[in-house]
Amino acid sequence: MKKGLAYSLVLIIIFALAVFTFAGCGSQANTGQNKDGQNTNVKVKVVDIPLTQEEYAFGVDKNQPELLEKVNKFIAQIKADGTYEKIINNYFGDGEPQAVASAELDKSKDQLVVATNAAFEPFEYTKGDKYYGIDMEIAALLAEHLGKELVISNMDFDAVCLSVGQGKADIAMAGLTIKEDRKEYVNFSDKYYDAAQKIIVKGDDSTFDQCKTAADVEAILKGLDSKTRIGVQTGTTGQFYVEGDEDWGFEGYNVECVGYRSGSLAVQDMLNGNIDLVIIDEAPAEFITKAINELN
Repeated sequence: MKKGLAYSLVLIIIFALAVFTFAGCGSQANTGQNKDGQNTNVKVKVVDIPLTQEEYAFGVDKNQPELLEKVNKFIAQIKADGTYEKIINNYFGDGEPQAVASAELDKSKDQLVVATNAAFEPFEYTKGDKYYGIDMEIAALLAEHLGKELVISNMDFDAVCLSVGQGKADIAMAGLTIKEDRKEYVNFSDKYYDAAQKIIVKGDDSTFDQCKTAADVEAILKGLDSKTRIGVQTGTTGQFYVEGDEDWGFEGYNVECVGYRSGSLAVQDMLNGNIDLVIIDEAPAEFITKAINELN
């Protein structure tokens, strides 16, 4: 009786182990991958094909040519001595983002007033009352280099250059793409960063999965109808790309372009089912998708 019971228990254990092993080997839910090796747990993903080629620069008050000269020398200096690379590493490597504080505007003091849109991670964003980002760290060092107190003026992106043009700020530092019509308000510094526009879609959206080149992506975009809603950050190159822009040579697409104050708001609205996809700058696209997917 005992021998038979023991034999039965052995069979049960072997069967249970076999079932567990089979489930572990074949379960897509446990691995987070489908049969093609794609991650099935991500909420959003970036289509890793650049749609544009852009250059970021700082927009300096046209009435301060001496400041423009100092800014260009400063850009060259921090690139030559490794400071720029260290700042980049704080956001794309193993460095630690540094908090930047803003003083209150006081015209009796010698201040550097920086216009920005702090909704453009990793170039400028806020945590509490502190600013972070590549541009903000450069701004802090620039103010120190000039012997001035730093004042950061946070506003909507499409008001940044206008603010400088109206004399309300000395310089625009906002992930700003060099663009002809912006030269009406500012003088651009030398470029400091190469950028591009990319698409963000939901994690299970396979529309662009077979694309290899920008031409492949554009062919699909051209085939979309006016019912398609594409989210962009208002006033950025993404909006010009979708709507069309003569300066850039963008033809635009037959879709509805929906503007948002930030790329993250656009992506959230996509997840809510209100738009179909998002086109924004590459670095913010990567940061936004990473942050959302890490919440899973």
